Amino acid sequence: MLFSLDNLKKKETSFPLLLLLLTKSFSFIEIKEEGKKMGMGRYQKSTTSSSSGVSARWVFVLCVSSFVLGVLVVNRLLATSEIVDGIERASPLQNDQARSLHPLIDCESKEGDILSRVSHTHDVIKTLDKTISSLEVELATARAARSGGGDGSPTVAKSEADKSNKIRPRMFFVVGIMTAFSSRKRRDSIRGTWLPKGEDLKRLETEKGIIMRFVIGHSSSPGGVLDHTIEAEEEQYKDFFRLNHIEGYHELSTKTQMYFSSAVAKWDADFYVKVDDDVHVNLGMLGSTLAHHRWKPRVYIGCMKSGPVLAQKGVKYHEPEYWKFGEEGNKYFRHATGQIYAISKDLATYISVNRRLLHKYANEDVSLGSWFIGLDVEHIDDRSLCCGTPLDCEWKGQAGNPCAASFDWSCSGICKSVDRMLQVHQRCGEGDGAIWHTSF
Repeated sequence: MLFSLDNLKKKETSFPLLLLLLTKSFSFIEIKEEGKKMGMGRYQKSTTSSSSGVSARWVFVLCVSSFVLGVLVVNRLLATSEIVDGIERASPLQNDQARSLHPLIDCESKEGDILSRVSHTHDVIKTLDKTISSLEVELATARAARSGGGDGSPTVAKSEADKSNKIRPRMFFVVGIMTAFSSRKRRDSIRGTWLPKGEDLKRLETEKGIIMRFVIGHSSSPGGVLDHTIEAEEEQYKDFFRLNHIEGYHELSTKTQMYFSSAVAKWDADFYVKVDDDVHVNLGMLGSTLAHHRWKPRVYIGCMKSGPVLAQKGVKYHEPEYWKFGEEGNKYFRHATGQIYAISKDLATYISVNRRLLHKYANEDVSLGSWFIGLDVEHIDDRSLCCGTPLDCEWKGQAGNPCAASFDWSCSGICKSVDRMLQVHQRCGEGDGAIWHTSF
């Protein structure tokens, strides 16, 4: 063909050329008409043959119609082609603009940012929860201080509470070592191993925020020989915390309650620890354990157990109120074993505020566990607080998992602790200087 769609798209064929071709066609038709009039034989035969089919005028009309239709079709194709070319040329620019308006997202980096924000939000929520809880504690403590008197509260707690909470020193944790008048040798065994003495005890308070005291009440004869003996010992070591409480084995639940009430009134600490005087403690490990839960508002930390309720009279740990725990042979609810456990400030304050309402069972560890039933308290079962004596604690220390506390389950403490405390300290202790190098 003289022209094609590609030539039209390239603008190589013009409209005048098409008119020229049409003019030539018209000239050819006119020549045939003239030949017919002149009677030329050759053209006559041809004309005769044509007239018998389609006349020259119809041929002309068909040519014009085909031409017009062709022009329309070609124009439509050219317009469509120009639109497609325009879209193709515009697409890169539009893509660039889209990229500038909507930059590609790095999924991995965005995922990391989202996780980081979620973690930060979680930390903020925990901090706010801790702050709100602390404000509630301060309010409850102030109310308890105003209520004062006639409730059996320790004398030291009253005097400190009356002076207001503002003067309470801020501490990390308080350790109350439960002791008795007859336990002088046990106290000396602890002073000679894991309890700092003299200036080191004061330094522990100022540098680490750790308070450590032997906790004891009064004898049934106030001002008697037993009380004077403790007063002399206190003058020498300055490591006692006296309670307005009459000492007695069957009064351990009351003593424990008074200890927490008095301690929270005297010191503003994150945790309050109760430990027996026949247990070995690694202070550095204990502090590290508590530090893991420092931002939690209500925690109860210890070696959780659920022992049997002993209904038979005359046996050790007999439970006079056994019937409250259901059928004979039932077990207690989960609670921390009594050798050592820790509670947060909120729970110590709760005990102080509600001390007149809290029921006391025969066993102090059961009593403490019962006080937290129904409260929103997190029970933390930490087995590092109840390691056995060598070889158990020794092997764990060599494996890189030193124990926070060690004792013998069979004796509810270290068997013959006066004689063996030094041995346990030498084999299971974290080192005398560990507490000073431990960061909480």
